[in-house]
Amino acid sequence: MSGSDTRPPLVLHIIYALGTGGLENGLVHLINGTPKERYRHAIVCLTQADAFGQRITAPGVEVYELNMRAGRDWSAYRRLWKLLRQLRPAIVHSRNLAALEAQLVTLFGPKLRRVHGEHGRDMSDLEGTNYKYRLLRKAMRYLIHRYIAVSRDLSTWLVDYIGVRPDRLRQIYNGVDQSRFHPLLADQNRESLFPKDFLAHKRSLIVGAVGRLAEVKNQRSLLQALARILEINPDLRDTLRLVIVGEGPMRHSLQSLAEELNIAQLLFLTGDRSDVAELLRAMDVFVLPSLAEGVSNTLLEAMASGLPVIATRVGGNPELVSDEDNGLLVPVDDSEALAQAILRLIDSAQLRQQMGQSGTRFVRENFSWPQTVAQYLALYDELLAVG
Repeated sequence: MSGSDTRPPLVLHIIYALGTGGLENGLVHLINGTPKERYRHAIVCLTQADAFGQRITAPGVEVYELNMRAGRDWSAYRRLWKLLRQLRPAIVHSRNLAALEAQLVTLFGPKLRRVHGEHGRDMSDLEGTNYKYRLLRKAMRYLIHRYIAVSRDLSTWLVDYIGVRPDRLRQIYNGVDQSRFHPLLADQNRESLFPKDFLAHKRSLIVGAVGRLAEVKNQRSLLQALARILEINPDLRDTLRLVIVGEGPMRHSLQSLAEELNIAQLLFLTGDRSDVAELLRAMDVFVLPSLAEGVSNTLLEAMASGLPVIATRVGGNPELVSDEDNGLLVPVDDSEALAQAILRLIDSAQLRQQMGQSGTRFVRENFSWPQTVAQYLALYDELLAVG
């Protein structure tokens, strides 16, 4: 940023892609929640952006696509270098491993400050133990001025396994839009949200999940759990329904598995939807069967919506779900345990209500986007003050 530029400092966010997801949702809330006199924002997608970027309401936010090819695409890094020279950001904020390497291109700017966020891990490195990836992270820690972890689990991992200095690390939870995600306040015609005749009758019990249809989200386990429930209690075929909100590469595989398990008529894969809040309020039980998680936005949104939740005991999930209080924790990738947990909740309306109310209180007291945005901006202020 030139000395004659009187505009607020620019934060350039580098991400792999701008699509539907928790990381992207948090980025949009940060940008929309930043007072225009504090900071400006721009986004660089190493690959592409989709319509999700239209949720950005802050004025003047540019989104750049580098269209990076698979493998080593040095031309994409040259385009990033040119962008950095053009935009002259004060801070570059990368997120997750795919964007971390791009911070090497920022070395041209001696006064530029570097922030890196860890939001979770994917199928290629569920435990964060991949030797090559750890080596890259360890090397890059000398260049990164501040780290942000979205869970205590990731924070501990960064210190203990990557060697990040605790004084360079901040743990910041995502928030929840509590004006949008809240318990049902009036009668809702939930039948209108689903295909005709999907719900057998008003007594239908809906088990739901929200998330990208990707291997790490492990919706296969949820389908297997539903099939197991029907083995235990075949009568539930008349009332039990499964709704999975989201889109992704596993759609065809999940549809095929549902047909193989003879539950296709009980399953609704909604695709991406703009009415997620309404869909959550139509559910009776929310399930997060992931193989790995940072801190799940959808889990928090379900709790804010008054739903009892079931989640795997991985990543940041135990930081949100107090077992037997606001939900149930189950072992990872254990469809039998998942089936038994779902059965407990669908068998007891009282238990569902108690856990749902407890979850709503927990989210209201601890998770708001204004609080989250304030913590991010305070970190940016701190970096520029010492720069």
